[in-house]
Amino acid sequence: MDALLPPGEDSAIQTAIKAGNINISTDYMKIEDNLSKEKRAVQDELERRKRVRLMNVSTDDNEVKKDLRTVGEPICYFGEGPADRRERLKEVLSRVGTQALLERERLEAEKPKEKEQDVTWYHEGPECLKEARKWIVEYSLPRAKERLEEARRLRVIPDNIKTAKRQELQKRLQAVTISSSQVGDTRPISYIQFSPNSRMIATCSWSGLIKLWSCPDLEPIRTLKGHVNNVGAVIFHPHATISLDDSACCLASCGADGSVKLWNLKSEDPVADCPVDTDRTVRVSRLAYHPSGRFLATCCFDSSWRLWDLEQKVEVLHQEGHSKAVYCIAFQGDGSLAATGGMDSFGRVWDLRTGRCIMFLEGHLKSILGTDFSSNGYQLITGSEDNCCKVWDIRQRSCIYTIPAHTNLISGVKFQPSEGSFIATSSYDNTAKLWLSSTWQPLKTLKGHDGRVMCVDISGDGQYIATASFDRTFKLWTPE
Repeated sequence: MDALLPPGEDSAIQTAIKAGNINISTDYMKIEDNLSKEKRAVQDELERRKRVRLMNVSTDDNEVKKDLRTVGEPICYFGEGPADRRERLKEVLSRVGTQALLERERLEAEKPKEKEQDVTWYHEGPECLKEARKWIVEYSLPRAKERLEEARRLRVIPDNIKTAKRQELQKRLQAVTISSSQVGDTRPISYIQFSPNSRMIATCSWSGLIKLWSCPDLEPIRTLKGHVNNVGAVIFHPHATISLDDSACCLASCGADGSVKLWNLKSEDPVADCPVDTDRTVRVSRLAYHPSGRFLATCCFDSSWRLWDLEQKVEVLHQEGHSKAVYCIAFQGDGSLAATGGMDSFGRVWDLRTGRCIMFLEGHLKSILGTDFSSNGYQLITGSEDNCCKVWDIRQRSCIYTIPAHTNLISGVKFQPSEGSFIATSSYDNTAKLWLSSTWQPLKTLKGHDGRVMCVDISGDGQYIATASFDRTFKLWTPE
């Protein structure tokens, strides 16, 4: 072989060999290891199949579905029967183990503890809360007596007279049309309300401005400036424009920044502010005056609502009970009850004299965005994001009728104030509707806005209906 090498090459190879520079491969074919891994995999699969055959699972199909849900599997496949589902559960448990089901049993055991904790929380109120409750009792009982006497008087009216009156109301409402329209602001108008004497309208918008307008000609009267953020609502004092002096606090408003301001009818600046927690700003969505005008209720996005004594200038009640933000509130005409609606899709009726929740309104599928009491004192309506209105009877403590009112969320509901003879609803489907409260049948659809209808209100005498819209206009509706 050395004879075949070219001259000089042999010496180079010999030198390399002597230096130890020999290329020796370190790669080995681990045939035995690969074979052992395959054997282990086959053995593991055989063991798993054996566990499947010997595994005992429930023959109740509902229990099988619960177990599948517990381990994170679909409870049913297309075309799968109970036997197939049971075999699939065995396959899954053979892979993940039975510890997953033991975890479910542990969670089930903890559920009663959670239910015990799921109770309405009552904050400890100040000393003045007791005096406020006594005052509300003395205020509400005579009014309740008057309401019942009026109900007895109406009960003896012959049915033919009631029917004729209802037919006349129906004809009048079916003839409702746009009387006036006004551009209210440069931003969407969030709320609108008539004054107690029906001669003035207050509007607020996302620009932070509140404006007063004459009714029915919709001429601007005054612009109230004080909010620096979106204004959620503006409301009149129950006695404003009737017996309350114009220099007193005649209006209240709330903002997205948590501010609550009080206004009179003579100045453009607020005359007072309800104190807020500056360390934790909470949005205030809606507010309502107690029928007496002494108390003001505010709905907060911290899952609570507050009651303020305007005479004592102090918060007398901080009430929790909803699991999400409280969006709307309304007082019964007697002043003894308050109803709240929350973003948790539930409503509650509170007895202000005792502080207890006397009725739980369960039935809506989404947030409750509007609520109002009828003048009869025992009927309550709620409007929801699920496009439906529900009518509740406090005497029966149940829902007595569900109105599939609109094709989009319901932004506001309102009973006719004096008699409760009809209802107005507003919706994000760009319309408002009128409903007869005796039969809950639709009477009229108010079309004319180019955007979502944010709010609706009915004048105290029932002659006017006002709507505010996202299209920055508000409209006045009257019978032809």
